[in-house]
Amino acid sequence: MSEEMSKKKKLTKEEKQQLKQLKKSAKPGKLAKRDAITGILFISPWIVGALLFLAYPLITSFRYALNNIRITPMGMNFEFVGYGNFTQILLSESDFLTTLIDYIVSTVVSVPIIVVFALIISMMLNQKIKGKGFFRLIFFLPVIIVSGPILGMLNAQGAGSITSIDTQAITEAIKGFLPTALATPISELFENMVTILWYSGVQILIFLSALQKIDRAMYEAAKIDGGSGWECFWKITLPNIKPMILLNLVYTIVFISNNDQNSIIGLIKDAMFSGTEEKGYGYASAMAWLYSLVVLLIVGLFSLAFFAKKDVYEKQVKRAKKAHKKEQRQLKKIERRSARNAKKNAKAAA
Repeated sequence: MSEEMSKKKKLTKEEKQQLKQLKKSAKPGKLAKRDAITGILFISPWIVGALLFLAYPLITSFRYALNNIRITPMGMNFEFVGYGNFTQILLSESDFLTTLIDYIVSTVVSVPIIVVFALIISMMLNQKIKGKGFFRLIFFLPVIIVSGPILGMLNAQGAGSITSIDTQAITEAIKGFLPTALATPISELFENMVTILWYSGVQILIFLSALQKIDRAMYEAAKIDGGSGWECFWKITLPNIKPMILLNLVYTIVFISNNDQNSIIGLIKDAMFSGTEEKGYGYASAMAWLYSLVVLLIVGLFSLAFFAKKDVYEKQVKRAKKAHKKEQRQLKKIERRSARNAKKNAKAAA
């Protein structure tokens, strides 16, 4: 009886030690808590800014969209109409719907071309060539110099497009092979190749920063194993820059959507400042909300199309969560076992 008691006591001591170790590993340490507090303090200005300059305007604009607003000497006069503004836009605003469809088609066609062009240029600039910094400056300089109004003036004078003589053969070939709905925006892209160069400066720098973080030893090992340049791109370069591709896709969509040259922005401004009773701030807010939903839908479709599978980082996070849950289950099992052993020891002692 005494031998059995001693074995049980020894077993409970070992279990208590394991229990303490598991509790220590499960609880976040002081350093982790301090890092978490420091991180929250660092991002707190952005949180406050998002609440003031993003959340509040969104709520206010949605409130405007549900009302007919008239500007009077006493201020704004609100007349609640519910979803009447949205219904009127969808049923009777043919110009807005036509422009919105044109925007969707041109965005779906132009965004991948701009991102692919930026990726090709960034890979060329990432090579060991003389004057690499000078070429980077050339591609990024239009982003600094050319603003929205200046770009509008250049486009009005025809400086943002290539002459029709240079692009006539290309556009005719495109229209011969593709349907009109796709051929028109693609041919316009070829004619506005200068504008694409202006739009791709930031994306080139983002891709360059991602390419320079890839370990060169991976390419050297692939070449030793007989890997070609194409295989290195698909198996090394592309998986490492996937997050930046998504970032550039979202950035390009948002940039095109908020650009001053976007005709939908012009329609929203015209509705906002029109003197008619039917339109105004409420009507323009409803148009802006419909436009924002379309932009969000395009961003979501691009994200699903290009990143249906989870990347390596997400897989690592999922594995870490599974390991943490397994550790918690083991901790509970040891607690139950130690409680049962304690009861048995108490009964045996009695």
